[in-house]
Amino acid sequence: MSIAVRLGLYYAALFIGSGASAPYASVWFRAHGLSGAGIGMVLAAPSLGRAITGPALALWADGFSLRRTPIAVIAAGVAAAFVGLGLTHGFWPWLALWFVSQSLFSSMSPLGDVITLRRARTEGFNYGWPRGIGSAGYIFGNVAMGFLIGLASPDVMLVWVVIWAVVAAAAALWLLPPDPVHEGGVRLAARERFKGLGELVADPVFMLAIVSTGLIQASHGFYYGFSALTWKGQGLPSGLVGVLWGVGVAAEVGFLWFMEPWRRRIGPERLVVLGGFGALVRWTCLAMSPPLWLLIPLQALHALTFTATFMGSLQLMERLAPAKSASSAQTLNSVLSGGLLIGLATMASGRLFDAVGAHGYLAMSLIAAAGLVGALCLTPLQRARKAKLAADTA
Repeated sequence: MSIAVRLGLYYAALFIGSGASAPYASVWFRAHGLSGAGIGMVLAAPSLGRAITGPALALWADGFSLRRTPIAVIAAGVAAAFVGLGLTHGFWPWLALWFVSQSLFSSMSPLGDVITLRRARTEGFNYGWPRGIGSAGYIFGNVAMGFLIGLASPDVMLVWVVIWAVVAAAAALWLLPPDPVHEGGVRLAARERFKGLGELVADPVFMLAIVSTGLIQASHGFYYGFSALTWKGQGLPSGLVGVLWGVGVAAEVGFLWFMEPWRRRIGPERLVVLGGFGALVRWTCLAMSPPLWLLIPLQALHALTFTATFMGSLQLMERLAPAKSASSAQTLNSVLSGGLLIGLATMASGRLFDAVGAHGYLAMSLIAAAGLVGALCLTPLQRARKAKLAADTA
């Protein structure tokens, strides 16, 4: 089995679980009595805490000899936390267990991305192929859970996620290659790992890149947290909600598998700009509660709003960060794009959903616009830095 296929199967095991929990966690919490504001707080908590948990987990993972070992441990922790959700009741236990599960889960993709990006570069395959297999698994999780919840109770979501978290742990151990964290298998001291993290934070161009992409990704907060409830409130059945989510991720898969030459040609900065423009259009239109025929092309914009932004950010992190800080760079990127910024957006989305329903998407349009402005500044800033370095060495 080729390394690209093995990596793809790992991503599939990872995303089949999250494909069920991402759109339907709010449905589960609502079925157990939480208000929109309460759901927003629970869903936002791990994202808000990711400014601490993300770098902490990255530094912890960099202390191992092999990159796959901490990923397997983290997957087992996700399974245990979801078991806990099913055995407890009440806002505070759910808040704590959701915080643990999502803090752990959010680190699995960037840690896997470090392996995949390196292997793609050294062995000559398109990163989008294994990642696209994972996205196909995400579609399967979306659609299957939509129909399962329609046939059974929302509790089926917890069982599904536990099973696939255990599968992801096994996949990490048996499918991921035994790549060392550091050349020669050495372990860097904690002081060295912290030093690399500090250098990244002090780089203004690097920070602008992760803030800009983070804002565009954060504009998905209302969609991730409340699209299922919004569409169900508009009369769409659960199965169709899953299909709509699947359309978005299908567009993501198409982008990952078939747009590689175009993606390389336009460069990461323009990818992020396109993502920002797409988000501005998508959220503004969704705020108007469009008919079903228009929802499908709007969902296809996920190829830009998420995937183009995501791919652009991965390339920017790899380009702007030194190799010794690769894990920290990708995790810092995840901390903002899937962490602090989206946490704030999700928390606000809960109150917006209670107050104005679908019109809450308009706030996401403003967030996307702010990210777009930052993305437009990336190219001139990088040119200015290169010119300054050339002048200093002349």
